[in-house]
Amino acid sequence: MLVFGIESSCDETGLAFYETERGLLAHALHSQIDMHRAYGGVVPELASRDHIRRALPLLQQILEQAAITPAAIDAIAFTQGPGLAGALLVGASIANGLGLAWDKPVIGIHHLEGHLLSPLLANDPPSFPFVALLVSGGHTQLMRVTDIGDYEMLGETLDDAAGEAFDKTAKLLGLDYPGGPAVSQLATTGTPGAVVLPRPMLHSKDLDFSFSGLKTAVLTQVKQYGQPLDEQAKANLARGFVDAAVDVLTTKSVQALKQTGLNRLVVAGGVGANQQLRAALKVAAQKYAFDVHYPDPELCTDNGAMIALAGALRLQRWPEQANKHYAFTVRPRWDLAAI
Repeated sequence: MLVFGIESSCDETGLAFYETERGLLAHALHSQIDMHRAYGGVVPELASRDHIRRALPLLQQILEQAAITPAAIDAIAFTQGPGLAGALLVGASIANGLGLAWDKPVIGIHHLEGHLLSPLLANDPPSFPFVALLVSGGHTQLMRVTDIGDYEMLGETLDDAAGEAFDKTAKLLGLDYPGGPAVSQLATTGTPGAVVLPRPMLHSKDLDFSFSGLKTAVLTQVKQYGQPLDEQAKANLARGFVDAAVDVLTTKSVQALKQTGLNRLVVAGGVGANQQLRAALKVAAQKYAFDVHYPDPELCTDNGAMIALAGALRLQRWPEQANKHYAFTVRPRWDLAAI
């Protein structure tokens, strides 16, 4: 089965071809970071308009890269939600328009399910069941994944997600957008232990998260300096923030593995590319004897490959989920555990 995947939930336009026999055949991605940098964050209307400009040229690119024609495609998968409503509508309309033109069935995919399954694209994919740490955009969740479509929520953030806390900390430190990579890079030059910040809910008896207090602690530290921060002070604050966030994410992940009795952890989403988090989880995996799996770094961000993969796996299992009526809706809010 050859599936064409389209991702347009936020500020990346991603298209890909995935085949169940040969794997990922081609993928292309355009990031809007440079466009949104001037505004310090994603502007939804600009994001939607850029998806319109980028999608069809990227499609031509991957058709040539994979050396296939539309006639060879078996189905089209698109991100139906969650995400920005306008951006989702662009991907949904392109998918259904092409489905009608090419006479191909179409299936809507949950954005987080794409992230959740993206490590299956790696050379050493995990087997089911496993615990998944989803750290993508406005989401920070721990899930038990028993099989395709069988997801149990173990814990989630009660306020800010980890990625949001990274971005807000970056703004407090005067760093450029996107904030997450900038904070992580700056933290590498900070002095360990120079700034110790709270670990919210670290010792709670559940698997939920909270990051708004950590962001507030950074703000308090900035105000206490009473003057513009020098570069070393910024680096120390960044190091304190990253150490705290990574400590919480790692500790909760280990707790989830113990609670479920599983020994495989999958980390997916943009924060999954964070090198400090990966280093901490490597140490924890050796200490507590579990395996940890990640997507390839280029597939940690939003991408079409994960949507094509999720579409193929769903259609293998439930072919009736595809349709040819080409009437569509998008779901800006959509609970993963409910799909």
